[in-house]
Amino acid sequence: MPYTRLPSSALRVTGADRLDFVQGQMTGNVKAAPTPGLVEGCFLNVRGQIEQVARVYRRADDLYLHLDAGQAEPLAARLRRYIIFDQVELQDVSSTLATVHLWNEALSGWDPRGPDAQSFELGGGTVLVGRINRTGTPGLDLHYLQAHETAVLAALDGEERPLEALEAARIEAGLPDVVQDRWQGFLPQEVGLERAVAVRKGCYVGQEIMARLEARGATRYQLTRLSGEDLPPYTDVTVDGRVVGRTGASTGAHTLARLRKDLDPGQPLLVGQRPATFLPDAQPAS
Repeated sequence: MPYTRLPSSALRVTGADRLDFVQGQMTGNVKAAPTPGLVEGCFLNVRGQIEQVARVYRRADDLYLHLDAGQAEPLAARLRRYIIFDQVELQDVSSTLATVHLWNEALSGWDPRGPDAQSFELGGGTVLVGRINRTGTPGLDLHYLQAHETAVLAALDGEERPLEALEAARIEAGLPDVVQDRWQGFLPQEVGLERAVAVRKGCYVGQEIMARLEARGATRYQLTRLSGEDLPPYTDVTVDGRVVGRTGASTGAHTLARLRKDLDPGQPLLVGQRPATFLPDAQPAS
């Protein structure tokens, strides 16, 4: 089966108050997840803007927070600012764990009809596996001890694909990645992360802004995709010299973009100096 190694970081949260504490920090409803279970959520500032995004695995004895590379340390620093009387311990396990993404769900030990998070034996050790869509089709994130990597990868018995191929598939599918697209500082709803916001859960940092957006029903920006030739990433999108958005990551032919919703799909767009058009299935609402 094809797989790709994911540059990652991770936090392990333990202690009697771990569930209440993390629940009060993120937009996802980890309390609603089964055990084992998996929830995606954003960690916001008081203005409702994204600081970090994590996939949180709820397990019997801990919470495992899987993040992009380099994100565990700043998230741990943020969380420690809010620990007052809470019985919570944070452990950065980035140096001991590794992750690969399997491009499909064909893995021995994985039950496709089971929950989104499962643990079982593979390659001589216990692995944690989560159902994650990174390409437009559900696949699996496989977390394991780095010491077991040789045995785990041998058990996969598949072709390794480069990270660039996984990124291209993600962009083609129109799936956001806050770190790779550099969406930190934006509202979740502006960059395609509505799914990571549980609007009916209790209070958390930034919740008041999320409630206002829910009541108003819309943001001024949304995530879309553009097509063109040699489209640059992380570049202003303009219409008649007016900045109307910004691109995220790009394959050259396609790029994700945070764009104003009031644009006419027929308007000529420029990404830097390169002309671009809306993809047919990704036009902003008028």
